[in-house]
Amino acid sequence: MSVDHTRAPILEALEEYHRAGRLSFTPPGHKQARGADPAVRAVLGDAVFLGDVLASGGLDDRLMRGQVLQRAEELMADAVHAEQTFFTTCGSSLSVKAAMLAVAGPHEKLLIGRDAHKSVASGLVLSGIQPVWVEPRWDAERHIAHPPSAAEFERAFEAHPDAKGALLTSPTPYGACADVRAVAEVCHRRGVPLVVDEAWGAHLPFHPSLPSWAMDAGADICVTSIHKMGSGLEQGSVFHLQGGLVPPELLKARADLLGTTSPSVLIFAGLDGWRRQMALRGRELVGGALALAAEVRPAIEAIDGLHVNDRDDFCGPSLADDFDPLPVVIDVTGLGVTGYQAADWLREHRAVDAHLNDHRRIGAQLTHGDDRGTADELLAALKDLAGAAPGLSPAPRVDVPAPGELRMEQALLPRDAFFGPAEQVPVSEAAGRVAAEMITPYPPGIPAVLPGERLTEPVLRYLTTGQAAGMNLPDANDPGMGSVRVVAGDSAG
Repeated sequence: MSVDHTRAPILEALEEYHRAGRLSFTPPGHKQARGADPAVRAVLGDAVFLGDVLASGGLDDRLMRGQVLQRAEELMADAVHAEQTFFTTCGSSLSVKAAMLAVAGPHEKLLIGRDAHKSVASGLVLSGIQPVWVEPRWDAERHIAHPPSAAEFERAFEAHPDAKGALLTSPTPYGACADVRAVAEVCHRRGVPLVVDEAWGAHLPFHPSLPSWAMDAGADICVTSIHKMGSGLEQGSVFHLQGGLVPPELLKARADLLGTTSPSVLIFAGLDGWRRQMALRGRELVGGALALAAEVRPAIEAIDGLHVNDRDDFCGPSLADDFDPLPVVIDVTGLGVTGYQAADWLREHRAVDAHLNDHRRIGAQLTHGDDRGTADELLAALKDLAGAAPGLSPAPRVDVPAPGELRMEQALLPRDAFFGPAEQVPVSEAAGRVAAEMITPYPPGIPAVLPGERLTEPVLRYLTTGQAAGMNLPDANDPGMGSVRVVAGDSAG
C-alpha cells in the first residue's frame, strides 16, 4: 500500500477544526484563547490556545472514528521502518516505563545497563521489577560511561537465564552508541526482547552517516524523544514496536496505565509535523547539521583550553561502538574550570545555554535547527569564556570514584527500599546504609544512587564534593547533600 508522507493527519484535522468554526462546550476552559488572561496571551500568543483542543470529541469525534491519531502513528511507523508506533505526550519518561512493563512484571528480572536514565529507575520503583545491572564501559581517563557491550549482556544472561529481556541506552547524551544489533542478537538467541532507550536518537533514521537506528538494528521496542534532537515540542515522545516478542495490545495497555487521559493535541501536532518534515527532507536537513558540526568541531578545538571529544576519544576497545557527532561535547579542564562554572558563565555573560554540564565538560547540541549564525554565536561565546577563565575561581575538586568504586551492592529491590520505612541520616553516617532514595546528577540524569543500593564512601564523597562544586541534584531529599534518606533499621555494614 502506498504511503503519502506529504499528509499530516493531525495538523490537517486541526486546520479543519478551525475552518468548521466548531464551538466547544468542553475542556479546555480557555475556549480557544477567549478566556485566557490577556497578559498570558501577550507572551504565548493565541496560536498556543487555538491548537489546544480535545483529542477525542474535538480534533476527532467522540469515538475517534476519523482515526486521526491512528493514521498519524501509521505514517510515523512507515517513516522510521517500524511495524507499529505509539505517540505519547508525557515524554520518553513514560514511554520507557511502558516498555519495561510490557517486558517484565513484579519480581521478574530485566537486564539493564547501569548507565540508564532516572526514568528507568523510576520504572523499577513503580513496577517492582528486579534489575540485573549490566556494567557500562567506563573510561577512567575521561570519567565517562559508555553503553555496555554485547559481551556484557551475554555474561549477564548466562548468570540470569530467567531474565525476561534487556534494556539498553543508546545513544547516550554524550553521543556514544552501542552495537545495538549485537545486543539484539544476544537477546533473540534466548527468545526475549530488547528495549532500546534511544531518547537522543530521533534523527538517526534519516541519514546514512549516523549510527544505526534501533529498529533497523533489530530492537523490539525503541523509545525516542522527538523534542530532543527533532522538531517536536517538549514531552513529545514515540515508542516503536516490531517483531512478535511483545504483543502490541500489551504495550498499548501498559502505556494506557501510565498515560494521561487528556493528551495535548499541540504535542501530537508537533510529532506529526516533524515526521512529515523528516520523511520529505530529513536527509537534507540532517546532512546540513552534520556539515555544520564538521565545521564547528575543529573551530572549537582551536580555542586554547578547550578540547572537543570526538570519535577517537569515545570509540575503541572497551569504549563505545559508534559515535554521533551532533552532541558537541567540550572538555573545559584546560581552562582550569568545571563544566558547571563554564555553563553558568555562558548563560550569565553571553545568554548562551549549554546542554550537558558535569565536573569537566559542557555540551553544545547541534540540530537541523542550527545554522551558521547560531554556530558563530556559539564560537564567539566560547572564545569569550576562554578569555574570562583566568579570572574565575579555580575549579573546585570533585572526587570522581575509580571505575571499580562506582558500583554498589543492590541490597534491596528499588521498590521495597523506596516505599519501605526510611529515615534521614547525616551523610557522614550514611556509608554502609541502604539508600531509600534516588540521587541523580542532572544533566545528564543518570542516577549515582538508586533505592536499594548500599551506600559507599567513594560515591558519597563524589556527590558531596560534586554538590559543593555546582552539581545539580534535583531529586535528592536533601539537595545540599548534608544528609541522605536510608532504609530504617538497616545498620551500616
